[in-house]
Amino acid sequence: MRKRIHKILVTGGAGFIGSEFVRQLSREYPRKKGGLIVVDKLTYAGDLVRLAEARGKYKFYKSDICDKARMNAIFKKERPQVVVNFAAETHVDRSIADASVFIETNVKGAHTLLEVSKKYNIDKFFQISTDEVYGDIKRGRFNENSPLKPNSPYAASKAAADLLIRSYVRTYGFPAVIIRPCNNYGPWQYPEKLIPVIISNAMQDKKIPVYSKGLNVREWLYVSDCARAILLLMDKGKAGEIYNIGSGYYAKNINVVKIILKIKGKPHKLIQFVDDRLGHDFRYSLDYSKLRKLGWKPKIDLFSGLQDTVVWNLTNSKWLMSKNKIKTDA
Repeated sequence: MRKRIHKILVTGGAGFIGSEFVRQLSREYPRKKGGLIVVDKLTYAGDLVRLAEARGKYKFYKSDICDKARMNAIFKKERPQVVVNFAAETHVDRSIADASVFIETNVKGAHTLLEVSKKYNIDKFFQISTDEVYGDIKRGRFNENSPLKPNSPYAASKAAADLLIRSYVRTYGFPAVIIRPCNNYGPWQYPEKLIPVIISNAMQDKKIPVYSKGLNVREWLYVSDCARAILLLMDKGKAGEIYNIGSGYYAKNINVVKIILKIKGKPHKLIQFVDDRLGHDFRYSLDYSKLRKLGWKPKIDLFSGLQDTVVWNLTNSKWLMSKNKIKTDA
């Protein structure tokens, strides 16, 4: 039985992972309208269509988490007891092209939420971070005590937020939990990340760009498994602690491309190797035994997850292609 929580405020709730969390929360712990508050700036990566399933079960505010006056007004009106912060700029390539918006949203935005949450004396604050704060590792796995060695402006901005939160825990006794998932994939992912780009390009028989020789290794986590882990940590996560969310499912990028091409029945000639990303991390790997001890494990293996993701994107190709047409500055 899930502990009773009267009001939960989710920032970035119209994004890829945040929307899956909201959908699951609305199913697993139904609440009256007003008990679940979603805040999202609705940048290019946000879309309320992702929340159609939860319609009528949440209250929405379009707002930038960096706007302290606006966030103060929302907290004053809604009085949330729990805050879950998914709001972030997340695409590494965009951070390399221009880091400024990443510093603004991921660091300043986190600081604004900390200040407002502290002011209104919330019960628990969950920061959704990333495995990229650890940098890369040639062998072995990162645990929650591993040093932070971010290698991209994006990862550095997330690490900065983590350290700021740590300081609030130590200095103010702030009730924060930091959560670091590995690479997420699945339905509703914006087509700038590797897997939806592969699927989208394969659908159109377009070349699929792969950095260097595609030998970089990632640990892949199906988005519904990630959201389930966060829901568990809402109940069992201890304030002041950090939790990794891993999956144990590893693959080289080139192998992910080939698996999807096989599922789609498309030729390998669509693969186009391109110059490597600046500062490209080679391998990520998380020790998530701390989370497993709380009773969580992934349900979706990589091959099944990729099959499901391909099918979803085929079924929802109109949405996918509409996102491909969005013009951005990056």
